[in-house]
Amino acid sequence: MRATFALTVLALVAACGTGRTGSPVCGLAMVVGPTVIQEQLADARMVLTDAPRGLPQTLPARVPGRAQGSVLVGYDQSRNLVLGFQGEGFPLAGAGGYGLLVVDDTSQRVQGVVIYESPAPKDYPKLGTVTAGDASIPLFGVRVDWAGVSNPKCPLLGDSVKAAP
Repeated sequence: MRATFALTVLALVAACGTGRTGSPVCGLAMVVGPTVIQEQLADARMVLTDAPRGLPQTLPARVPGRAQGSVLVGYDQSRNLVLGFQGEGFPLAGAGGYGLLVVDDTSQRVQGVVIYESPAPKDYPKLGTVTAGDASIPLFGVRVDWAGVSNPKCPLLGDSVKAAP
C-alpha cells in the first residue's frame, strides 16, 4: 500500500511540474524515489540474490538528501562486489547504513547505487560492500520499475549505464 501511494505521488508530481533540476518537483522526486526503491526490499521477488554480470568500472551513486557521487566497481577474492564511493556524504563509520544496487526490472540494466543512512536490513543476500576511507557498509540489490522512480528530466542517479543481465 505504501509503495502504491509513493508511486502515485511520484507520478502526480512528475505530471504537474516542469521537471527541471532544482525545481520543487525534482526535490520531491529525490525524496520519494529513494523511498520507493527502499520499499522494494519488502518484496522477496525483487531482491537480488547475485550481483549482475558485466558491470562497468563506475556507477552513479546517491546518498538521499545529501549528494550525488559515484562508485568504482571492484571485486574481492571471493568475487563479492567491492564498491568504492567517491563523493560527499558517505555514512560515518559506526553510524550505520547500507547500499542498494538498483536494477531496472524491465531491461535488467544496472542504474546505480543508492546509499541509505539507516540500519542495514537483516536476512537479505549480501552482494558485497560499499567503502569510503575506513568506513564500510553492506551492499544489497533490488529490482525496480525504473521509469516509475526516476524522471528523465531530473534523473535520480544521473545517466544510466549498460550492464549485461
